Amino acid sequence: MISQAILGRLKLDSLRAGRPPAAVEVAPQGVLAASRPSPGDSLTYAFHALPSGAVVPGAMERNLRMCQSVTDAIRSTLQQVCVDSRAVTVVIPDVTTRVFLLDFDSLPEFAADTEDIIRFRLRKVVPFNVENANVSYQSLPPQAERCRILAAITPEPVLAEYEEAVDAAGYLAGAVLPSGLAALAAIRSSEPVLSAYLSESSLTTAITHGNDVLLYRAHELPDDRTQRLSDVRRDVAVAAAYFEDWVMTSPQCLRYAGTSTTTEFARSLALPGLSVADLAPRLDNFTSIPHESTSIAGVTGALAGAR
Repeated sequence: MISQAILGRLKLDSLRAGRPPAAVEVAPQGVLAASRPSPGDSLTYAFHALPSGAVVPGAMERNLRMCQSVTDAIRSTLQQVCVDSRAVTVVIPDVTTRVFLLDFDSLPEFAADTEDIIRFRLRKVVPFNVENANVSYQSLPPQAERCRILAAITPEPVLAEYEEAVDAAGYLAGAVLPSGLAALAAIRSSEPVLSAYLSESSLTTAITHGNDVLLYRAHELPDDRTQRLSDVRRDVAVAAAYFEDWVMTSPQCLRYAGTSTTTEFARSLALPGLSVADLAPRLDNFTSIPHESTSIAGVTGALAGAR
């Protein structure tokens, strides 16, 4: 399974004990919370819509333009799902974070030294100050005797915005995950999986194989609808070609989560031979969530394996 805490300031004892039993995702259309009251129970969900412009995701500017509205929505949704613990996992938009697959001949013994090497590698490839950013990483299975790392980096001011909103709502950001990585944790398969996660501002394509990540690419999409559709088709086609090169067979199914229905996304792709299935089940009988524009994959993945 993909790491449940690739990003964020977690204490070592909380990592050993497992992640919080509740998650909350902050997105432009609204705040979605979920919890698992007890081990083995089904997840419960609550959604609170946000005013247009309340959240403007990005890595280079202020994200939360209506802080009180966001704080109120976080508090309302978490109260509805009956959270006993103050600590929650926070899911933030993909465009706030840059995620990389890095390989090295070898890695230092100590985590602090590894983080320094990762920061050095990322200095020339991220559009913000690496020294004023939060870096988290996890080791992936080695390939050809080379060490591999999945690294995530988020500007400190952006990360602090979301953490402060959660704190103002009366909770604690025990872990923070970008939505695309959180969604990957909802995948339960030991076979290679091609997936796509579509938000209002980006498309994340990925290939996972059990505990391994073979591809992860988040692409910010343009506002123009025609160019946006072209970019989505191209990104999925590139990911499918990479899947075929790596797995030595064409993908038959794309696991999808996002702001349109599975049927609509499949129709827009128009890729022959590639079916589209839900990455995480949709809540067709849960009327407080707008099914067409909200995916539960992020919070569902964030709670996979929660204590």
